[in-house]
Formats: sequence, structure tokens, C-alpha cells
Amino acid sequence: MIPVFVSMVCYGLLHSVLASDKVKQRFQVKFGERAYHGLYRVVFNMIAFTTILPILYMMTLNPERVIWTIPLDYEPILWVIQGIGIIGFVMALLQIDGLRFLGLRQAWAYFNGDPLPLPDEKLTTTGVYKLVRHPLYLFSLMLIWPVTTMTEAYLGWALGVTLYFLVGSLYEERRMLQYYGEAYQAYRRNVPWLIPFLKFNNKS
Repeated sequence: MIPVFVSMVCYGLLHSVLASDKVKQRFQVKFGERAYHGLYRVVFNMIAFTTILPILYMMTLNPERVIWTIPLDYEPILWVIQGIGIIGFVMALLQIDGLRFLGLRQAWAYFNGDPLPLPDEKLTTTGVYKLVRHPLYLFSLMLIWPVTTMTEAYLGWALGVTLYFLVGSLYEERRMLQYYGEAYQAYRRNVPWLIPFLKFNNKS
């Protein structure tokens, strides 16, 4: 469990560094403003994908000891939770510009010679984004945790992913406040963070 969890913590630290303003500025200085607006997002996502593969391989290669097993009678309940997670995740992705989220739209504009940066995105506050401010994280967790057999390696990975989402949401909150200002501040006051129906008092 510990090696996988530590690997996920290192994964999170790496991506926190890559998401920092200092690294973004260095990329912009080295490759130019157009390359930054066109390619940084897709490069970031490619690094995110490739760097998690060794962790998944390590977890699969050595699952370690089984910690608990859920009786098969309760398996349909887990399927329902995961089904809600899949539906919710897809709905959350469809409500935003998925290609822009992946960085593909920016990359297309870059190689196609279209103007960059792309026009500002509209703040999404309806649908599942009215349920929580970070539905992609919420529904991902609903896919990750409901498993019938929990091994040590999988638990380390699940804990690491959860920590990554929690810390990542804080970075995202700061970025959204800078980007949308008072509009996002009002959204924070009215919509829960990650747990539906549970609001924290956001005064800042």
C-alpha cells in the first residue's frame, strides 16, 4: 500500500509543479506565447497520462494482501453507485468543452493557424455543476471506491487519488476565482464544494 500511495503523492506533486504559474511562465518564455496557449494544456495531459501508467502497472503487478471483501449480495449496490458515477462523469464532461479540457481544441487551433488564446469559457453553474462545484472529482470517486475486493495496493492508489483530487480542487478554486472573480465567488457561496448538500462557509 505504502509504495503505491507514495507514488501517487509524488504524481500529485509533479502535477502541482506543472500547474504552477512559474512553470507556465517558463514554458511561455522558452516556446512563445502562442505555443503556451496552444500546446501547454495537451502536453500537461499527456504527461498526466503517461506518468500514471507505471503506478497502475505496479499496483496490478503486486496487489498485495486483501484487506476486505464485500459479500456478493451487496455487489448490485456497488454497481448502482458506479453506474451513477459513470453517468455523472459523462454529464459533467458534456456540460463543459471536453476537447478544450483535454487541450485538443487549443492544439488544433495552434497547428491550424487559428487565433490564440481561445475565447474565454463561460462559467458552468447548471446541471451537475449545480450539485457540486467539482462533479468530475465527485463522480470519479464514486467509480474508484465501490469495489468488492480491496487490496492493499488498490487502497494506497485510491487514497492517493482522493488526496490528489482534494488538493487539486483547491488549486482549481484559486484559478477559477482569478479567472471569473465575483461570479465564481457567488457560485461558491451557493453550491457545495465536493459533497452534495454540504456547504462550507466561504467568506473569502
